[in-house]
Amino acid sequence: MERRLLRVVRTGVACFILLFLVITGCATLQMDYAKSASYALKDPDTTALGRRFASERAKKPGESGFYILSSGMDAFVARVLLTEAAERTLDLQYYIIQDDLTTAFLAERLIRAAERGVRVRLLVDDMGGGIKDFEVTLFAAHPNIEVRLFNPFSERQSGFFRLFEMLGNYGRVNRRMHNKMFVADNQAAIIGGRNLADEYFQARPDVNFADLDLLAVGPIVRDISASFDEYWNSDWAIPIGAFVDRQPTKQDLEEKWKELQKRNAEAKDSDYARALRQTDLIRQLEKGKIPLAWAEGQVVCDRPGKIADLEQSDPSLYLGPQLRPFLESTQKELILISPYFVPGRDGVKILEKMRKRGAAVRILTNSLAATDVAAVHSGYARYRKDLLKLGIELYEMRPTPSQKRKMEREEARVGSSRASLHAKSFIFDRQTIFVGSKNLDPRSAYLNTEIGLVVKSPELARQLVALFEEGTQPQRSFRLDLRPSLGGDDSPSPDQYLVWVTEEKGEEVYYENEPMAGVWRRFSAWFLSLLPVEKQL
Repeated sequence: MERRLLRVVRTGVACFILLFLVITGCATLQMDYAKSASYALKDPDTTALGRRFASERAKKPGESGFYILSSGMDAFVARVLLTEAAERTLDLQYYIIQDDLTTAFLAERLIRAAERGVRVRLLVDDMGGGIKDFEVTLFAAHPNIEVRLFNPFSERQSGFFRLFEMLGNYGRVNRRMHNKMFVADNQAAIIGGRNLADEYFQARPDVNFADLDLLAVGPIVRDISASFDEYWNSDWAIPIGAFVDRQPTKQDLEEKWKELQKRNAEAKDSDYARALRQTDLIRQLEKGKIPLAWAEGQVVCDRPGKIADLEQSDPSLYLGPQLRPFLESTQKELILISPYFVPGRDGVKILEKMRKRGAAVRILTNSLAATDVAAVHSGYARYRKDLLKLGIELYEMRPTPSQKRKMEREEARVGSSRASLHAKSFIFDRQTIFVGSKNLDPRSAYLNTEIGLVVKSPELARQLVALFEEGTQPQRSFRLDLRPSLGGDDSPSPDQYLVWVTEEKGEEVYYENEPMAGVWRRFSAWFLSLLPVEKQL
């Protein structure tokens, strides 16, 4: 009986290995698929957007204009307005694009832009594409629209088979393009943490990602476009045509266009659509001007070759070293906002050095109950006591709506959602800010590619500090603290335990376990913390 069972096991293992080899061996990637290089608009000053900001640029030579998009609705409206204002080019680079309400609305606007002669380039990471290849091909069938997938999987059909490909080619497919940008006519750009999906624009009734973008105009946009061009023309960006068996027919295109128009017509009178017409950004435009903050800024970004640098041997490919001077020069206060925060031992040492030279360090991240990635929380949790012992202020966002007061009016119109922090922003001495796609975790540092803007502006820093203060109010977040444990005789013990301090019904309360998370979620985080996966988080 035992021998028979052993033979069955051996046969099963052999079949599994054979299946694995067949799948990974047959999956081929057309890295040499025909494509043409293309670049950002060379004479953007001649466009309407170029003329719109020309006088302000002339008064502020060398500076660019910036506007913080903290509201999800404002962020969506800004993208739509740039799409409608573009005359020559639109360049979009995203990690995630979902087939939902806001994407359908934006897709129609992009097609209409292409109809009036605008060249549209869309670069999306293949891990985050929530739309089928053929659907994307329909979009890209327009002669003025081109779509490329970054670092694509060979397997196109099934998540199961993609899992096999990850096992067989983990070093490559585990590295993803996490960049997010939206550029119109090489004159105006949006950089930040938002992907293209309803949850980033306050359009989902069940969840709202509290996020941040920067709208930028002026000379910095050319540097943003240069980063897009480098990714677009890299060997890792493959045209969508390489992954479909047939090209769409005229009938396919007509049916898809009718479907898209029908979806958007049905959504036109929704509560969300009505709320969009009353956003702060719309009100500013009705007054005739967006209050831009003009300042010196720079693009900091990973280069596409980072995903092939398996030995992490080329510092020029990485964003991290570009931010280090700002960390090292911070003397008084560092504020960090990161939804996924896994500092690692090296990160704790950097923060310890800052505390020793007298700088305050304040951090806002997600609580276990608020995070959408419990595995990352398990990597972060082991460092909380060390951070608190250094005198660092540590806050965790609660899974409750209305993260910012300025969003409350909009949420009242579209319904409350479970809140989850998704913004990535750092504030150095209340003088300089970073806003971008980079989280403070090993994955952002070493595996994924990222982009962001560093801006020397006390005005923008003041605005972000105000958002941080709102987010860390006791009714919106938990403040972590250490309390001394008691020994068997009720005397103080050298051991300390964590408490989460918050406010409920106007009174201060504290928790001694991960609050509002539930038993199963706590167990999952604990179990994941036992696995040696921190470098992947």
